[in-house]
Amino acid sequence: MTGAGYVNGSERIRSSADTAPWLSGMRRVCFVSHMPTLSGRARLAGILGWPVAHSRSPRLHGFWLERHRIDGAYVPLAVPPEQLGLGVRGLLACGFRGCNVTLPHKEAAYALCDTLTESARRVHAVNTLLFQDGRIHGNSTDGAGFIANLRSHEVNPAAGPALLIGAGGAARDIAAALLDEGAKVSVTNRTPERAEALARLLPGLALVAWSDREAALADQALLVNATSAGMADRPPLEIALSRAPSSLVVADIVYVPLVTPLLAAARAQGLATIGGLGMLLHQAVEGFAAWFGIVPAVDRELFEFVAQDLVPPKAD
Repeated sequence: MTGAGYVNGSERIRSSADTAPWLSGMRRVCFVSHMPTLSGRARLAGILGWPVAHSRSPRLHGFWLERHRIDGAYVPLAVPPEQLGLGVRGLLACGFRGCNVTLPHKEAAYALCDTLTESARRVHAVNTLLFQDGRIHGNSTDGAGFIANLRSHEVNPAAGPALLIGAGGAARDIAAALLDEGAKVSVTNRTPERAEALARLLPGLALVAWSDREAALADQALLVNATSAGMADRPPLEIALSRAPSSLVVADIVYVPLVTPLLAAARAQGLATIGGLGMLLHQAVEGFAAWFGIVPAVDRELFEFVAQDLVPPKAD
């Protein structure tokens, strides 16, 4: 094309007598290099939540899609609870390969599945859906992701007793995974009926009254916040750490912000902490492999890329 050239890998087009009419009068059009382009065969997945704007799963999966040059996309899908069934079946009808499921849909999505993995069946919750042959297959990868995150911080999941705060979908899978590792696990929840229901699902899980949660810390090796408390724009978890032993490890599944109020309080007391971002990365591996056909790596480059979006800008 007359007047065409390349600058920094991007094509530069100057208007001239030889250009198309729609370029008439334009001095220059720059095409961004490496712009992701989807074909008609692109594989599609996403994340269902309400709200879902806080999720960094699109950034995480987008990194892997770019790293492996996959013809595909992963998108945020804000679906209110009363529309969940319609939303899931709509994705299936539109040719999506599957999706992740986050708050508050994990238990409701369980009821929509045609088949379930053992981990999902055990805790009556799912966080990963695979659409295949017109059917909805449910999986729960939160527990495996949590254990992998502990190990990446050189923490032995069975090193001692663990106190789990929360009884929702993520808490259920984390409790089951810790029990499978041989840990002694207790659960406490503001609504005791939910904790009791979880204990019925998982034999061997002990109950701690909400009013006794702080006193119970004295006997724990691991404290896990498996609720959304402390997430950006939400109240922090209500628990004082004054009775915690110096050896206590404090883990939070919340990753927005990177350092939650619970983690900040634990660090101020000299306790070891584990943030929720690592769990997010590790739990995503199985879904990505199922939807896009490649088992991705969780490494420092990925962590730093996702974490960049979680660091608040510096004040001027």
